[in-house]
Amino acid sequence: MLPIQGLYEIAIRVKDLDKSEPFYRNILGLQMGIRDESRRWLFLRAGDAGMVVLQEDKSDWLLQHFAFTTAETDIEKAARLLREQGIEVDGPHFHEWIPATSIYFTDPDGHDLELCAPAQKK
Repeated sequence: MLPIQGLYEIAIRVKDLDKSEPFYRNILGLQMGIRDESRRWLFLRAGDAGMVVLQEDKSDWLLQHFAFTTAETDIEKAARLLREQGIEVDGPHFHEWIPATSIYFTDPDGHDLELCAPAQKK
């Protein structure tokens, strides 16, 4: 087996980078990394977990699912904040098999996003 320790970066295709950037930066709170205008890519930091690269691609592509980790104590607050921004939220739902609590919503392009809060070990 390879000694993989985690996930460093994910790439998310978006139709309009200028429309998606405020959602990922202002609503999700991802931090600015660098912008590559020649490729129309935007690198954002997702806390200490790695990076999200928004890649503008106006062609047709399949929608994807991406999950971000949050603290168990923040999941209800996150759901409320998303709803206050007019974003439809499904959940929270507790997944006993993980165990974790998740909420689900979509980005401006329709990708399914999840905030997943692993349960604290007791």
